[in-house]
Amino acid sequence: MKSDIIVIGGGASGLLAALGAAHTLAQTENAGTVTVLEKMPKAGRKIMITGKGRCNFTNVKAWDDFSGHIRTDVNFVSPSWHNLTPEDLIALLQSNGLRSVVERGDRAFPESHMAGDVVDTLLRACTLAGVKVVMDCEVKTIDKTPRGYSLDCFKTIRRERRITDPEKPWKEPQIKVETKIEGVEYTCAKLIVATGGLSYPGTGSTGDGYLWAEELGHRIETCFPSLTALVPEGYKDREANPLAREIKAAFRGRTVYGKTKERKIAPLPDYYPKFEKHIERIQPKTELGDLFDGNNLENVQLTLLVNGDEVQSEFGDIEFTDGGLEGPLGFQISRKAVKALIDGQKVSVSIDLKPAVEPEKLNEDVHRKWEDVIQDERSKGQSFQRLFRIMLGKFIPWSLTLAFLKTNPKVSVDTLAASLKDWKMDIAGFVGFERSVITAGGVATDEIVAKTLESKKSPGLYFCGEVLDMDCDTGGYNLQTAFSTGYLAGSSAAKAL
Repeated sequence: MKSDIIVIGGGASGLLAALGAAHTLAQTENAGTVTVLEKMPKAGRKIMITGKGRCNFTNVKAWDDFSGHIRTDVNFVSPSWHNLTPEDLIALLQSNGLRSVVERGDRAFPESHMAGDVVDTLLRACTLAGVKVVMDCEVKTIDKTPRGYSLDCFKTIRRERRITDPEKPWKEPQIKVETKIEGVEYTCAKLIVATGGLSYPGTGSTGDGYLWAEELGHRIETCFPSLTALVPEGYKDREANPLAREIKAAFRGRTVYGKTKERKIAPLPDYYPKFEKHIERIQPKTELGDLFDGNNLENVQLTLLVNGDEVQSEFGDIEFTDGGLEGPLGFQISRKAVKALIDGQKVSVSIDLKPAVEPEKLNEDVHRKWEDVIQDERSKGQSFQRLFRIMLGKFIPWSLTLAFLKTNPKVSVDTLAASLKDWKMDIAGFVGFERSVITAGGVATDEIVAKTLESKKSPGLYFCGEVLDMDCDTGGYNLQTAFSTGYLAGSSAAKAL
């Protein structure tokens, strides 16, 4: 199988790389074919789960504001972003039938708020541009040749066979799907690696691109989960679930292919750290975790402390979930928190539940409301603990009062204001790649030409999207950088044919 340009990966960056290549070939009137190889049965699996299924596909902030949300080399991302801005992306999607809306925080969503519409639009655009998208095709090895690249793949062939129950012939026949694995070889002049990172491996992101990049001479910056849940101390029962320990052990090996079709487990490379602080999301919650789970906090200040020193502070919303501390603020501080935990440092957070109120004023409010509670006729005969909780419920959601009291066992009327301004929690660990939104780390960007995304070490090889050492805050920034780098890699590859 031969194609002038092959894109490995049918996610956000891969589909835009294919579009960028096809559009450029059409504009320059160059003859050329573009093929996307996607190992999953359907393309865009990770796009489908972004924004809780609503797909916050970009953020329309101007570059000066947008760049402040990039956590890696801003100068590396700049050429891609300016080549395909958020407005360009919205226009491209609209030209293919997808309308969008912009909501709070400059976040853009499809008008339908259905992530599937974004995937369908991108696939339709690829088809109209003449791109061939091959599903169920997993690349096994990549070899560099004098004319380009040779890819050894596994192609899954799915055949449908109808089976009728002989005892009940009047029923509709059932469909049985038979799967067969066959070896396929692809060759190309230009190769674009858009395989994503390690997050949400069920969508197909299993780190294959790192392995190939390393084999082709590239340095891989240490990979770790980002935009993930932080687990407060005592939130999870870490010893209760043996299945979780088995999953953790499995994460310390990687399924790869040898020269035959048999799978084998290979040791993880150096860039894949052994996370001692990784706490699986399936790990059962403790009683304390149950008290937290399902509560949301709005308009609070969340501060990250590493070894007791403040390293980051953000204002916004928090969500407590079955994973731990999440929401926009939890995700924003997770990158530095996870890195510090991996490095063996002590990590804690402080929540200011009333950031707009000065401590003295809050203390006055506490004492005034306490007087109101104890003088209320309904308070007669009630215990101090009950009355204190009633008063506390006037400052924080009632459903969170027990969790607050359990984590502040010595709080009193005189100290409550200080505790509301500085609710501290030690962080025991973090949810790993199984549910992290993105992967931090990846192919070192100083070995990639920022203006073309071509490898400095292997001409004709391009990288884009999450496989690169490039990550951003939550809020549409990561998908935009994936789309932008993909489009630039594709158009650069087409120009170089």
